[in-house]
Amino acid sequence: MAFNVQTFKTRALTAVIFVVVMMAGLLWNEWSFFVLFSVVHFGAWVEYQKLVEAFNPDYKAISNVHRYGVMIGGWCLLLYFTNGNLYIGNIRLNEVGFWLGLASMILIPLVIVLERKGALIKNLGYSLSGLIYISLSLGLLIAIRTLYGLNTEGKEGLGKALVLTLIFSIWINDTMAYIVGSFIGKTPFSKISPKKTWEGTGGGAILCVVAMAFIGHALGLTYVDAGFIAALAAVFGTIGDLFESKLKRMAGVKDSGSVMPGHGGFLDRFDSLLFASVAVWVYVQIAMR
Repeated sequence: MAFNVQTFKTRALTAVIFVVVMMAGLLWNEWSFFVLFSVVHFGAWVEYQKLVEAFNPDYKAISNVHRYGVMIGGWCLLLYFTNGNLYIGNIRLNEVGFWLGLASMILIPLVIVLERKGALIKNLGYSLSGLIYISLSLGLLIAIRTLYGLNTEGKEGLGKALVLTLIFSIWINDTMAYIVGSFIGKTPFSKISPKKTWEGTGGGAILCVVAMAFIGHALGLTYVDAGFIAALAAVFGTIGDLFESKLKRMAGVKDSGSVMPGHGGFLDRFDSLLFASVAVWVYVQIAMR
């Protein structure tokens, strides 16, 4: 395929803006982190619902209360996992998330029951799946950042180190898998994503673990913790990428959205993180108490 200068410029500019916004959200403070992934949360939900509508037309018939209520209900998980660290005046966001989430759990199901009965169970299933796939995953990412469920005494900066290690691991794994696969990749990894190869996937994961053991240690983690987090990010990030590819194949689209010209949508950029964040949260809760 001929090199297209305009396409390259578009992709490069989008990538630069993406990295700048991401690093600002990741590094500034817990508020910037929360705002960044709140935007990702709602953007991913909009794209997820469009994908579902493409392969399940009945989902188009859901009411606006259902459509937007499930997004807000899911966002309550992000609020809840702020761990009492974020305030507006004297109000803790985690308390707002708890009570608003409780109200959503009561009101939204009542509205859904009143919708068209023929597709009730199927539509409810897709919405509940979205809550787990998007909202719970990003909620647990917030929980990692705020050290939810852990004793924070003497652990200043640990939450930032953990999420940076997780996200850098995903970026490095994707990059190394592409490079290794381009040079020596021969064996297709999955029919869902035919461009992936076993050689690229395995090589990318190994290089990711090695690199992130040192980078994670520089950020404040032990070599062992950084290596395990990198390994989990590589494995579950790949699963997340394949899962989103399957959704797009079912919907018959190339990208989940077009918010980032040349790079797709929110789900295209954060599909790996959605799966990896859950695995890393479990590891942190078990191994880093």
